[in-house]
Amino acid sequence: MTRGNIDVLVAGGGFAGLTLAVALRQGLGPSFAVAVADPALGSSHTGDERASAIVAAARRLFETIGVWETVAANAQPILDMVVTDSRLGDAVRPTFLTFAGEVEPGEPFAHMIENRLLVDALAAKAREAGVTLQPSTVTTFARDGDRVTATLADGSEFNARLLVAADGARSTIRTAAGIATHGWSYSQSAIVINVAHERDHEGRAEEHFLPAGPFAILPLKGRRSSIVWTETSAEAARIMALPDDAFHAELEQRFKLHLGEIKVIGARRVHPLGFFIARSFVADRIALVGDAAHVIHPIAGQGLNMGLKDVAALAEVIVDAARLGLDPGAADTLERYQRWRRFDTMAMGLATDGLNRLFSNRSDVLRAVRDVGLGLVDRLPGLKRLFIREAAGVVGEVPKLLRGESL
Repeated sequence: MTRGNIDVLVAGGGFAGLTLAVALRQGLGPSFAVAVADPALGSSHTGDERASAIVAAARRLFETIGVWETVAANAQPILDMVVTDSRLGDAVRPTFLTFAGEVEPGEPFAHMIENRLLVDALAAKAREAGVTLQPSTVTTFARDGDRVTATLADGSEFNARLLVAADGARSTIRTAAGIATHGWSYSQSAIVINVAHERDHEGRAEEHFLPAGPFAILPLKGRRSSIVWTETSAEAARIMALPDDAFHAELEQRFKLHLGEIKVIGARRVHPLGFFIARSFVADRIALVGDAAHVIHPIAGQGLNMGLKDVAALAEVIVDAARLGLDPGAADTLERYQRWRRFDTMAMGLATDGLNRLFSNRSDVLRAVRDVGLGLVDRLPGLKRLFIREAAGVVGEVPKLLRGESL
């Protein structure tokens, strides 16, 4: 059994947890002790084909902490985006909205990259920065004055001034801390797969709004794309159970043949969709980030990037407090983080909920209204530019790291 007195213990070694750990070490130096606990830190990510959209603000964060240069060659910029609205059986999908994919000249508003590449680069940077990586999970914790003592499954114990829950939507830390959530299920599920295709996508992303939900085609490096395919949960279960040839027929009906013949590469995955937000992002010596704090519908592709915004805000709050000689886990420090992030998160969550309800239905009246709205937006360059900047995460009170500034 090992026992360590540290400043911050992060439960969860995904994007959010590792990014926070690296940012804190770089901002405060070797005297500020940070550990990350996650059993996945001891395993290989080989064979994991999942990919994510990294918006411009998040890319600036990764550039600032010195990670992006490691993965940039494998990141596909999204250079263009097309939005359509149709029924599944329609022979033609008219384009109602297009976006040029630059938030600034020469700066794409987003990149697509495989998760494993970015997580591996973050883990390597964390080791380089002197972060303790513990391949185990936090099982219990107890708070005592200005410390929280966490016990891990491997018997290790850490006494930290702050415990950060970055352990996902089913966060055990959040549950043990007694933080409730509010939200709802959509009775929808997202089928996530990668496909190879004959023709080059040329960096174009496509979002087809179908009555059951959006069907998104997101470009990867090479002649490959990541598909996020929303259906009712019952229909998704039926499709997932199909043999390969029948599954391919369902996919092709939605994908169409504009990129030539397509072929599924890797495993099929399905994820139930819902919306929830923690009633508080903080508790006594505990802070929630990422999916532990909020889960939203993927219709706008903002879930991961909202989590990174949490990380950038929390890192800035902690660094500011520590440099003033204040306690990074004190209530007033954590309350500043909560004020910064919770309202913004609620607003984004309700916006995506509204979009899903507007587009994921079979109402001809609503379809006519939304298509007129999309057409109007397409004719207003200033409004389109605002939407692009909002999607890129560069609007509002943006933390330093997301502006590309060091802490």
